[in-house]
Amino acid sequence: MSVLELLTQGDGVSRSVAALLLAMSISSWVVILWKAWLLRGGTRDVLRSIAAFWQSTTLADAEQRLKAFDRATLVLPAVSAIKNAAADVNSATLGATGDRNQRLTRALREALHGALRRLQSGQILLATVGATAPFVGLLGTVWGIYGALSGIAGQSGGFTIDKVAGPVGEALVMTAFGLAVAIPAVLAYNVFGRVIGRVEAELEGFAHDLLGSFGSAPAPAAPPPARPMPVSA
Repeated sequence: MSVLELLTQGDGVSRSVAALLLAMSISSWVVILWKAWLLRGGTRDVLRSIAAFWQSTTLADAEQRLKAFDRATLVLPAVSAIKNAAADVNSATLGATGDRNQRLTRALREALHGALRRLQSGQILLATVGATAPFVGLLGTVWGIYGALSGIAGQSGGFTIDKVAGPVGEALVMTAFGLAVAIPAVLAYNVFGRVIGRVEAELEGFAHDLLGSFGSAPAPAAPPPARPMPVSA
């Protein structure tokens, strides 16, 4: 029996398992292709963008230069956050309260979290597909074996191996489907996880450098009070 015949002639449970595995496969491959495009440069684009920023003369010049290097838009939000924090100094909102370091820290944290959300998006789906697809395929196999054995038991004649091998072998195809769906998802999750970890480290270091360069210098500590001179008798 071909795969198409196995799916078309199966019962509702077999079709549901096959449809679920197909949906998991399509969704995981969509995420894999999208994240491969997003992380196609790895840390190289981030390092080149950071280098282009420090070689710029002004923030406006840095934004223009980053558009050519920051294809995934991971570094540019931090630069925009610096500009917006500087523009909100005279604003009458609660966001403008506090000293310069506090405003920059808040703006950089929001920009960094936004970039990290983009990097981490889809990772949960890949992990879920990689962990559950084999069990979904196993469910289809168990149900197929149960149906095959039930059908054989209802047949007349002797119980021979050829009557068991065919239906059981067809039921094992579901397990193969589950593994075929899970293996690419697990491999992609591990590869993307390594790249995302390196990019996160570079972005966090860049945000720390921005805060040190554009933040206000800490106020000097007040000198200790002078000790009174002892009065001699």
